[in-house]
Amino acid sequence: MMTTNLNTFTGEFSYTVDAKGRVNIPSKFRKVLSVDNEDTFVITRGMDPCVWVYPIVVWQNIENELKNLSSLSAINRTFVRNTVRYATPLTYDGQGRIQLTNNLINYAELGKKTLIIGMVNKIEIWNPDRLKEIDKKNMKIDSTAYDDLAEKIII
Repeated sequence: MMTTNLNTFTGEFSYTVDAKGRVNIPSKFRKVLSVDNEDTFVITRGMDPCVWVYPIVVWQNIENELKNLSSLSAINRTFVRNTVRYATPLTYDGQGRIQLTNNLINYAELGKKTLIIGMVNKIEIWNPDRLKEIDKKNMKIDSTAYDDLAEKIII
């Protein structure tokens, strides 16, 4: 049997957001969530127009890194503010659903259909049309820089 590291998410899944703003976290992702997370995630704005979903223990590491940034620096203050102001901890319900905030639904332009993508240490929730636009735009990324990154990561 193939195993995945705890708190590591890969793959893409299609789900719907219900009328109450809830979306299902794929069972594959819930199964790799370590026990110390107590079924809890933190949702926040992504750097792209999507929702980022972190296991609480991964988020706690991010908070610790943010605490190390000097608040004397305007860029640090802005970065910390924009990282944490939309962050909301939540526990998934008995059916594996999390409640998205209206602010994040609007930010990511989420409708009924969503794509849920594993991004190794976090999960992304996307409007499929917005993701298509971003993917198309990202095809224009410098292929040399992309190849350089691939060389660093892939053996």
